[in-house]
Amino acid sequence: MPEKYVCVFCASSTGNHPEYVASARELGKTLAAQGYGLVYGGGTMGLMGSVAKAVNENGGHVVGISPRPLLPLENRGETIGELLVVEDMSARKRLMNEKSDAFVILPGGYGTMDELLEMVTWSQINIHSKPIALFNIRGYFDPILQWIDHAAREGFISDGNKDIPVAGNTVDEVMHLLQTYQAPATRFIELEWTREENN
Repeated sequence: MPEKYVCVFCASSTGNHPEYVASARELGKTLAAQGYGLVYGGGTMGLMGSVAKAVNENGGHVVGISPRPLLPLENRGETIGELLVVEDMSARKRLMNEKSDAFVILPGGYGTMDELLEMVTWSQINIHSKPIALFNIRGYFDPILQWIDHAAREGFISDGNKDIPVAGNTVDEVMHLLQTYQAPATRFIELEWTREENN
């Protein structure tokens, strides 16, 4: 079993440009080649399926975590690697955090943004201090990065905490960010959470 697992948040659709799927597959292949396991949403469709299949095809360990109601939409009866079924979205995110050492976010919609912002918030309030890297394929996350800068200028995010998520434009950049990441010292590190509170 791998010593470290990267949790990937991304879409259950492929998007409108081939580069999204190609980049997702490249990331999966690189994760496997560098000895990382994958934690992801358990789906077999879209970017989720592309990352998971690439990790699996290249000998990496895959752990999918899917809420039971979403299985018919995201899984379609196929399983890639190990599949853990939970009862709701909150349980899915808690278990993803528990089983992961870092997070990489690929393009996606509402669900992906929810996962990104929850993990960033959890870092800000010291539930975890794990790397959070945006894989900025085709500049997809540019508006999010601009919003973070805007919120910091307007006084709603501290200058330090705006660096909780970092961004790379290539797989190599993303992997380097995971390996060199340092959580900002401006996080609320004085907050202490018990396991029960976190779960």
